[in-house]
Amino acid sequence: MNLKKESEARLKEPQKSSHNYFITMVTVLFSIVFLATGGLIIFGPAHPDWTFWGLFRIKGFTLLIWGVVSLFSALISGYSSNYLQGFKYQSRFAGLCLGFTLSVMTMVAGDQVVALLISWFSMGFFMSRLIGVELDWPEARAASRYAQRFFIWSSGMLITGVLLLSFSTEKFTLSGIMPALSSLPTTVLFASALFIIIACLIQSAIYPFHRWLLSAMTAPTPASALMHAGFVNGSGILLTIFASLIVHAQVLSLLFVVGSLTALAAQFTKLLQISVKQKLACSTIAQMGFMIMQCGLGFFNAAVTHLILHGFYKAYLFLSSGENIKASVPEKAMPIFIRPFQALVVILSGIIGAALFALLTGKGTMMDSGIFLTLVVAITVGQATYNILKQSVLSLVQKLLLPLLLFPAGIGSYALVYSGVSNIIKDIPFVEVPSPVSMVQLLFGVVFLLGFFIMKLELYKKFPWLYVKLLNLSQPYHKTILTHKNKSI
Repeated sequence: MNLKKESEARLKEPQKSSHNYFITMVTVLFSIVFLATGGLIIFGPAHPDWTFWGLFRIKGFTLLIWGVVSLFSALISGYSSNYLQGFKYQSRFAGLCLGFTLSVMTMVAGDQVVALLISWFSMGFFMSRLIGVELDWPEARAASRYAQRFFIWSSGMLITGVLLLSFSTEKFTLSGIMPALSSLPTTVLFASALFIIIACLIQSAIYPFHRWLLSAMTAPTPASALMHAGFVNGSGILLTIFASLIVHAQVLSLLFVVGSLTALAAQFTKLLQISVKQKLACSTIAQMGFMIMQCGLGFFNAAVTHLILHGFYKAYLFLSSGENIKASVPEKAMPIFIRPFQALVVILSGIIGAALFALLTGKGTMMDSGIFLTLVVAITVGQATYNILKQSVLSLVQKLLLPLLLFPAGIGSYALVYSGVSNIIKDIPFVEVPSPVSMVQLLFGVVFLLGFFIMKLELYKKFPWLYVKLLNLSQPYHKTILTHKNKSI
């Protein structure tokens, strides 16, 4: 019996080594790409513009996304080499990650519309396979098929919108289509923009297309990290590529409304989740709503900054999610009670944070859509201040000093990244087009603020119908819920 086990172990060793070798090569490849693109951004031309074979066009924006995506993939591949050790489909996982990353890189570099459309479809294809990489798990296969249906619809919407532009302008490259937009009828612009926006909303899991992401928890944690850090952010990349179309079609308000409603609703549903991954999924949907809202405000550069920072943050949260799972008895939640002094400190911190952000970035200093960017900063700083104030382990002096030390550093770092990203991609037309404050923006700004306070004060619990509605809204597709008994569980 021992000899038999030893012989079986020897047979498995080459396969194990081949798995590790392949993953190591993928990690090294993406690390080289990251270093090369970083070097070109730092030491290369200020605004590169290289065309290859009439299919691809490399610009500063291309290099930026290449660098970010390759870094994500290198980190996740390196993590998965240990996390998925002994996993039956480890090589399949690494191959799918490689295919997905190359698809993203091709998409952001594609100038020929055919290259753009094929790469967008390929992104969905590889991601759906990553969701169902565990082929022996029935729920994983169901989640893969369910997500693939959404991605096919997304590809269909994008194909329709882009080909409508191509045939209307008689141009089949993005560099040829964009300058010709001003000559197209308003109906063509609106229709093509609407199709492309729907494609983006589906991929970013924006309501009402969110359920595929909530149902994708069958994916291994590294695949979830890649999905939340890279795949859903693809819509921000696509909207930035088509920023000229969005502005010419005058659909910025539509993006703002859809994004703000999604951000608010997803934050509510996040409070109802008990699973770590489901909380992270709702958080991602909310952050994608913020990103779409930033595009709707005319700040595509802010949306790109957001997707980069969100990618790093969410990748870290998923890769460390196991540390947050504790086998403990649920404790009764502490009631929210804000003393007048605490409320004053929170309000003052929010105002000071918004003022510092406006000073460093110039946003919010005029009566335009940039005011809403500073509003989000004020809410974020106020929330962080409250989280510090409610910590019983901190003294009063520490509670007062921590915001003064942390927030200037955080806002300053964000402003630095924002300025760097804006400088790299400023050669993209209409990448920053602040608009005068409209009634729609004011209305949804008020709704957003009211919703935020209703959520933080837990007033929604006083309305059972709202609680049930939100709970139902955040449920995954029923066939992806664990119901089958199989040896893989």
